[in-house]
Amino acid sequence: MVHENDLVAVFHSVHKVMKAEKVLKQAGAPVLLIPTPRQLSSDCGLALRFEDRDREQIEMLLREADVPIVELYRKQGKEYLAL
Repeated sequence: MVHENDLVAVFHSVHKVMKAEKVLKQAGAPVLLIPTPRQLSSDCGLALRFEDRDREQIEMLLREADVPIVELYRKQGKEYLAL
């Protein structure tokens, strides 16, 4: 479930999102693997959910691991706003 103001990171493939989850979990970052919300178009059926307060750390860890986030969204009401 995605809560108000949560961030949702979308990747190019299941392989990339699984690698991202592994990197982040090993670093102790609080992320949750979720089905990509229907409102978001994606080639990958999975995404990562996390809180805004963890965004900087998560983006840094993924850059270092060479696992780029393709699209990042913030949940606001029933909408997802691209960041």
